[in-house]
Amino acid sequence: MDKYESPFSSRYASDYMLELFSANTRYRIWRELWISLAKAESKLGLPITEEQIKDLEEHKEPIDYELVKAREKEVRHDVMAHVYAYGKAAPSAAGIIHLGATSCYVTDNADLVIYRDALEYIRKELLEVISNLADFSLQYKDVPTLGYTHYQPAQPVTVGKRATLWIQDLVSDLAEVDFALSNIRFLGSRGTTGTEASFMDLFEGDTAKIDEMNRMIAGDFGFKDIFPVSGQTYPRKTDVRILNCLSSIAQSLYRMANDIRLLAHDRQLEEPFEKNQIGSSAMAYKRNPMRCERICSLSRYLMTNAMNGVMTASSQWLERTLDDSANRRISLPEGFLCCDSVLRLAKNVTNGLHVNEKVIAKALRENLPFIATENIIMEAVKRGGDRQAVHEIIRRCSMEATAKMKDGEDCDLVERLLKEPELGLDRETFDALLDPALYIGRCPEQVEKYVESIRPFLKDIMSGSEEINI
Repeated sequence: MDKYESPFSSRYASDYMLELFSANTRYRIWRELWISLAKAESKLGLPITEEQIKDLEEHKEPIDYELVKAREKEVRHDVMAHVYAYGKAAPSAAGIIHLGATSCYVTDNADLVIYRDALEYIRKELLEVISNLADFSLQYKDVPTLGYTHYQPAQPVTVGKRATLWIQDLVSDLAEVDFALSNIRFLGSRGTTGTEASFMDLFEGDTAKIDEMNRMIAGDFGFKDIFPVSGQTYPRKTDVRILNCLSSIAQSLYRMANDIRLLAHDRQLEEPFEKNQIGSSAMAYKRNPMRCERICSLSRYLMTNAMNGVMTASSQWLERTLDDSANRRISLPEGFLCCDSVLRLAKNVTNGLHVNEKVIAKALRENLPFIATENIIMEAVKRGGDRQAVHEIIRRCSMEATAKMKDGEDCDLVERLLKEPELGLDRETFDALLDPALYIGRCPEQVEKYVESIRPFLKDIMSGSEEINI
């Protein structure tokens, strides 16, 4: 408690993501990369023995971090400190570790492995949110609710139809995640400026062996494609694509959470609220939508974080500059941890959304007479009324009813219209005209068709509640 700790570690992110972006995971991948390089070089004819490779494999763990720390303090180079420590653990192989490679061989390739695995996990979480919302939208596909444009009462929709708008945004984000995953390529071992000059020397100009070495190493880590050309690093446009993808998810979840917050204000919709949860330290009755508020809060950070990738990619110098390193150590891991945190909250919220149908019905009843006025006009004209005269009656009665509502009283538009003999409409007719089902259009059908269209990629998803802290 006496030192700063990232809220992502103490409050928000999942254990999986925290472990994935841990220093230990990163440095274990470094050692796997050195083993893979040695194996490929040995198979392609370089003087690296099976005994040396076995020594590397048997001593890849544990990592002596105290030795690494002491060595880095001495040489001021993290990669070389780890090479030194690995060599001490596997002495027979000390002379061939990192042969022909530059630092970015381990730093950049390890990052690509971690980012790919993180994106795959984000994809799974995103699908779980979509699945929760799909179930919700089907459950409430027929429940009419007041629609809003400009946050003013508008033509009714259904509770389920509104949820499909959130789903559609998230499905768009899923496509971006899939695109980002399909375009992550491996860097391989390309040398200090991307020319592979060191390997031209080691393999005596045999370029086929260099290409095969990179294919072998990429295959060891599950990559099919390698960047065709590079400087010392992989192209930082990859980071832009990843951070934009995470930002896009944040945009969609912010919109969804903000909608829920607006509806919670009127008690139409509520996020999960535990039996003993406290909404306010002073106002004991409060049921603040704190999870949706947290989604919005973290999403704002994630949306702005995307600019780090843009600035880094645009400011790269020639074959390599190191002003990207410190920024990337923060912006990429924190971006993933933040996205993970937001999706965990979204899973929790969407798995336990509570719909107050009676509150929704009351709000609809209060506004439906105004929304139904066009139908009322048409029915009165069908019964022999003068269209312009009927319009004026309804306009006048509507203004009078609105004035009473602004004075804090209930809507009495129907009662006023019943007193207008020129309309020729009775209570039974008004009840029929005020059936909410007449005004929701194709909402139920739209929900069913849309959810059916996304079922193929939801079939293997096991959605459920996500336990969150605080």
